[in-house]
Amino acid sequence: MPDVTRRMLDLLTLLQTGREYSCAGLAGSLGVSERTVRRDVDRLRGYGYPVRTRPGPGGHYRLAAGRAMPPVMLEDDEAVAILLGLAASSAGSPGEPGSIREAASRAYGKLEQILPSRLTPMVTSLRTSLEADSLPTVDAGIADISALATAIRDRRVVEFEYRRAGDAGASEPPSRRRVEPHRQVHHLLRWYLVAWDQDKQDWRIFRLDRLRALRQRTQTFEPRSLPTGTALDQVQAGANRDRTRVVLTVEASPAEVAAALPYEALELHSAQHGYTRVVLHSESWRWLLLQLSHLDRPVVVHEPRDWAEQIRRVAGTLLRDTGHPGFRGPE
Repeated sequence: MPDVTRRMLDLLTLLQTGREYSCAGLAGSLGVSERTVRRDVDRLRGYGYPVRTRPGPGGHYRLAAGRAMPPVMLEDDEAVAILLGLAASSAGSPGEPGSIREAASRAYGKLEQILPSRLTPMVTSLRTSLEADSLPTVDAGIADISALATAIRDRRVVEFEYRRAGDAGASEPPSRRRVEPHRQVHHLLRWYLVAWDQDKQDWRIFRLDRLRALRQRTQTFEPRSLPTGTALDQVQAGANRDRTRVVLTVEASPAEVAAALPYEALELHSAQHGYTRVVLHSESWRWLLLQLSHLDRPVVVHEPRDWAEQIRRVAGTLLRDTGHPGFRGPE
C-alpha cells in the first residue's frame, strides 16, 4: 500500500474516534509535518468526508457527526464499475427476499447515499441512462452462500436437503446430504458447490438454488485434494459429461467468437490470417448448428467428423433448395 494511502487511512482512523485534534497533535501522531496534515485533510474533504476545522488559538480538526455511514473512498471508475455490476445483477424482476438479485437491487438504490457528493451527478446520470437485460436464470440465496463460505473457511461439515434435476414437483422427498464443502463456483450464470459427500464417499457438485435447510455442523474435516485441476474444472467437467467435444475453426477473432457465444464455455486459440480455433462441448449436432448460426462467419468443423458431415448435408440442402428456380418460400 502506498505511504500516502496508509497515512490517509491512519488520519481517518484518528478522526473517526470523535475526538478533537490539533494540527500539531495529528502531525505528531502520524509522524509528518503540519503542512502534510493540512494537505491530507483537504484530500479527505475531496473524498466527501466532513472534516470540520476550528481556526485560531486552540483550533482543532474533528469529523462531523450525523452520518449513518461515511462516504466511500472510491475513484470515479471504481464507482461506475460497482454500479454497473449491481445493475446487471438486479436487472428485471427484483428477485425473492434474501436472493442475490434482491440484495443487489437494494444496494443499487442505497449506493448514492454513501458515495462522496462529488460523484452524485455521475451516479444520477448513470441511473437514468442505463437499462439492463433480464436473463431467465435461477438465483441463489445470500444466506446459503455466506454460510457455505464460513463453513469452507472453518472446515466444518454442512447438511442440507437437495433436489436433483428433474425432481421438481416429484412426490419423493429430497435427499439429505452431509458434505465437506470445498469451493463455491459461479459458472455460466449459476452457482455451484463442489464438496466431498461423506455418504457417497466421493466428490459431488451441487447447484445452490436446489439446496434447502442448510445448516453447519460442529464436526470439522481436513481439506482434501481434488482429483484434477480446480473446482471450476470439476464443474465444467460435470456440465460436459453428457456432451460431445467439438473442435472447429472460425474466420473471426477470439473476441468476435466470444461475443457471438457469450454463455458457452469456450477454449479460444488465435490462428493465422485472423482465424480462431475453438473447442467447446455441445449436446448434439443440431444444437451445434444453431450455435454456429450465431457466428455468421465461415466455419470448418474438425471434430467429430460425423457431425461435420451432418452439418454439411443440412447446409447443402438449404442452399440447394433456396437457390432452385422453382423454389418458392411461404407467401
